[in-house]
Amino acid sequence: MKQFNIGMIGYKFMGKAHSHAYRDLHMFFPKSARPVMKLICGRDEAGVAQAAEQFGWEGYVTDWRELVQRSDIDLIDINAPSDAHKDIALAAAKAGKHLFCEKPLALTLADSREMLQAAEDAGVKHMVGFNYRFAPAVQLAKKLLDEGRLGQIYHFRAWFLQDWIVDPDFPLVWRLQKEIAGSGSHGDLGAHLIDLAHYLVGGMSEVIGMSETFVKERPLPTTMTGLSAKGRKDAPRGPVTVDDATLFMSRFANGALGSFEATRFAPGHRCTNAFEINGSKGSVKFDFERMNELQVYFTDDADDVQGFRRVLATDAAHAYMDAWWPAGHTIGYEHTFVHEVVELMQALEEDRQPVPNFVDGVKCQEVLEAVERSIEERRWVKIEEV
Repeated sequence: MKQFNIGMIGYKFMGKAHSHAYRDLHMFFPKSARPVMKLICGRDEAGVAQAAEQFGWEGYVTDWRELVQRSDIDLIDINAPSDAHKDIALAAAKAGKHLFCEKPLALTLADSREMLQAAEDAGVKHMVGFNYRFAPAVQLAKKLLDEGRLGQIYHFRAWFLQDWIVDPDFPLVWRLQKEIAGSGSHGDLGAHLIDLAHYLVGGMSEVIGMSETFVKERPLPTTMTGLSAKGRKDAPRGPVTVDDATLFMSRFANGALGSFEATRFAPGHRCTNAFEINGSKGSVKFDFERMNELQVYFTDDADDVQGFRRVLATDAAHAYMDAWWPAGHTIGYEHTFVHEVVELMQALEEDRQPVPNFVDGVKCQEVLEAVERSIEERRWVKIEEV
């Protein structure tokens, strides 16, 4: 059984999620290649030392440049803020390390293309972190589409709704600063919707969008971790330089129509990552807040039982579920990362590119930037223009 030594950069929200996946992988997927949690990296020595002990890493470093040069590291896991992705990935690829990078791949399309080129030139494996693909219910939707059971696809509509910054006194965390995050709800939440659209329906040909920043200034934070932060209401304020909400429409290359909404200003919605697909033979509906379920409708059902049915995607018939619990026992958010790492480790062992990879990250970035250009120029923008 092969082993791959992991060096991970970042130790907060995504760092914890990735660490959990590495630790649990072999308990439930014992035939997979084994990830060895070698070193974790972060700038704050006290913080990263505590994370190394808590998450189960063998050691830690405080300089990512040291980490990528280590001869005992096979793969670099990048879940630091978005502005650090490019420099780390380029250096790691040059050092011959395989790459696993959180989304969005980079701050700009040009940077993401440079990262892809560097990985291809170095001949290393590369994966991008679109974990929602790996929910068994989403895998079921993909299966139904691939088998043609929904017929010709007419519509893909998707919405990712959150409410964690509705309070105007919530601190100015890094996700609200363009120079670090690249964009707001568009690149953070919308990127997941775009990837699901690409995965399930296919590429887009053109887009048109609009966006808004509802709260223009926020108090500077004293501490921040993931999606939480602390600060004083009377603290000095700084400008919010990203979108709070972005909506756009699209035409798919196969003729389907798409609509997308990403917002952090939807009170009552903690993590409503949802989509609906309509085809000539049926429809499916998914909402991550009920992630173990897929709503399925077929037009050829008998007239007296027409309607959406709830499929609980927890039986062994569904992707990954034979490794978990007895039928009907649900899984959670963290399991999507375990499944993601299953794909990563299998790809490394089989000497193939994992999916999704930097190619998918670039395709996502193309749509993100096409929407941004559409908003700026107030017109439909073809994907090939960016």
